[in-house]
Amino acid sequence: MSKQISLAPDYKPTDSEPFMNERQREYFRGKLLAWKEEILKEAKETLVTLQSESENHPDIADRASSETDRAIELRARDRQRKLISKIDAALSRIEDGSYGYCEETGEPISLKRLEARPIATLSLEAQERHERNERVFRDD
Repeated sequence: MSKQISLAPDYKPTDSEPFMNERQREYFRGKLLAWKEEILKEAKETLVTLQSESENHPDIADRASSETDRAIELRARDRQRKLISKIDAALSRIEDGSYGYCEETGEPISLKRLEARPIATLSLEAQERHERNERVFRDD
């Protein structure tokens, strides 16, 4: 585990500093950990809500609506579970030094893209190419 450095509260990575230097890695580590913590907090709240809402609805329409809401909530939680594994993978990449570099080309992923999607593994160009190829195969 690398040593923790202290960042100014208003620090934002810029292109004028070396790419993925210690400050930038620490910044994205903090961003990813805060995102993961927020997801886990929401999951706990969902669990409490689902447990408290398990009462029996005498009206069939109310029961159907409740079941639909529950299914939607569970699907959202499943997506968030998958997101947590992507966050964990990004944290691992920070530790091994590969974070911020495109899996396909090895080129740096733009700071703007990482800011918007800190779990990104492809540069914008590689992602667009990937999506174009997906569309081609999906149309077959």
